[in-house]
Amino acid sequence: MGKALLAASSSLLVSIPGCIPSSISISISISTTSSSSSSSSSSSAACLTLKSLKFANNAALGRQLETHLMSSLVPCIGRTCKNRRQLSVAAKQAVAVPSTTAEGSEKESQVYDCVIVGAGISGLCTAQALSTKHSSTVGSLLVTEARDRVGGNIITREENGYLWEEGPNSFQPNDSMLTMTVDSGLKDELVLGDPNAPRFVLWEGKLRPVPAGPADLLFFDLMSTLGKLRAGFGALGFRPSPPGREESVEEFVRRNLGDEVFERLIEPFCSGVYAGDPTNLSMKAAFGKVWKLEEVGGSIIGGTIKLLQEKKRNPPPPRDPRLPKPKGQTVGSFRKGLIALPQAIAAKLGEKVKLKWKLLSLEKTSGLHYKLVYETPDGPKSILAKAVVLTVPSYIASNILRPLSQAVATSLSRFYYPPVAAVSISYPKEAIREERLVDGELTGFGQLHPRSQGIETLGTIYSSSLFPGRAPKGRVLLLNYIGGATNPQILSKGEDAIVGSVDRDLHKILLKPESPSPHVLGVRIWPQAIPQFCLGHLDNLEQAYCGLKDADLEGIFLGGNYVAGVALGRCVEGAYESAEVVSKYVNAITYA
Repeated sequence: MGKALLAASSSLLVSIPGCIPSSISISISISTTSSSSSSSSSSSAACLTLKSLKFANNAALGRQLETHLMSSLVPCIGRTCKNRRQLSVAAKQAVAVPSTTAEGSEKESQVYDCVIVGAGISGLCTAQALSTKHSSTVGSLLVTEARDRVGGNIITREENGYLWEEGPNSFQPNDSMLTMTVDSGLKDELVLGDPNAPRFVLWEGKLRPVPAGPADLLFFDLMSTLGKLRAGFGALGFRPSPPGREESVEEFVRRNLGDEVFERLIEPFCSGVYAGDPTNLSMKAAFGKVWKLEEVGGSIIGGTIKLLQEKKRNPPPPRDPRLPKPKGQTVGSFRKGLIALPQAIAAKLGEKVKLKWKLLSLEKTSGLHYKLVYETPDGPKSILAKAVVLTVPSYIASNILRPLSQAVATSLSRFYYPPVAAVSISYPKEAIREERLVDGELTGFGQLHPRSQGIETLGTIYSSSLFPGRAPKGRVLLLNYIGGATNPQILSKGEDAIVGSVDRDLHKILLKPESPSPHVLGVRIWPQAIPQFCLGHLDNLEQAYCGLKDADLEGIFLGGNYVAGVALGRCVEGAYESAEVVSKYVNAITYA
């Protein structure tokens, strides 16, 4: 096969009328490599290197130069350069677009393909997804965080042999989460709970195990025989028809599966996961996968069968061989707690993550760019971006977007975040009731408390039983959640009163009467904790999206748990989804 290397250099004078009176001198080297054979047509690629570029320090000139470079240079080398996208990228990288600080001084800086506001789990995972899967399209990005740390609501503490969480405690190890874990270099730090460990619900003064699988359905004592029959027939489709309107979680579950399933399983689950009130939560918004089963199959069982048939007809792509294979239904964390993930992602992103950067304003420029003005440790800074992803809570996004669209701000202000307190306390192992021990150890994931059972605490996680290295030998570490949508009065209580309420509840259920006072490790009160996916949630979100489009703000994207879902695993899945959408948008406006 014959190969030829062709090298040429040329000098062009490009004049841009109306910007500066003098010409702009650009020196360009073009190297073209072509290869041919009897069985293939010749191909060529041009590589641009702008040797020198001199122009007035003016943002408008920079953007006009970028456009003019393409129109002037493509005809000159069009015969040898068939890859115009490569030429466009080279031209864009060569143009330094100045940005003006809030103080009025001008500094040269690039136009970022994407700026992500918020370095919580959603923001950092979106950045990593862009970096690992879309780097050819989104080549430059920045993550900004107003606080002095990454992780958002993920707060892991370690002291005197204890390691505890003051926000979320664990995650479902779905493939998106496992991919993020592997890409962050944390595969060997992953820890998974025992899939056979029981979960308990308090009912009529007794902690009763929740069925772990179909084999347990006939024998567990959380529900009566009549309650189980009602649930089974309802799942098969022998139940009232849908009402033709959006249903709450309570309405959907009572209609499909009966009162016992709702009162003894779903209501405590809603309290534990959402800290929510299932009377107000939307079934479609909060548990969309289950809602869709009835929608597509006429019943929960019918929908499940159709889903399995669809997967058989259209199997998913092969699973990434790098990913671990969790066994059974379990939850995961890391040896040094959940904070390991945001810290690892931030370390990989390096200088792309900016802490103590408080966003002061966001506006759209005359072109397709957005200008963000920040208060930073080094003074006011202004940057430009093609796309902006807001992964902050909806009430903060509402304030940011109010100057751009009152309609969007109003929609985002409607989401409700109730208060929740996370209380981490420890007792000696001897304080646990004998009937709760198996071979002298407290086993299980934890316990949930229906609101009807007279217990204020929403639920308790057996942290020292769930993951290794959480407490010193001989001690039991318990993470308790209290408050939520059904108990917002928690904000009026002090820390001592909150700990007292939790301790009293545990004595009723888990502890011996004579057990000592707890060793208090941490009490974290979240005034606005978890977004509630209430009735109308999806409509409000759709109104926000439409408002962005109506205001010509299609380069602004909404992310975070009020969009994707409150579980950490759903936040990571949502991050990959956001990255895909952002990449397509940046690609479209870059090569339009």
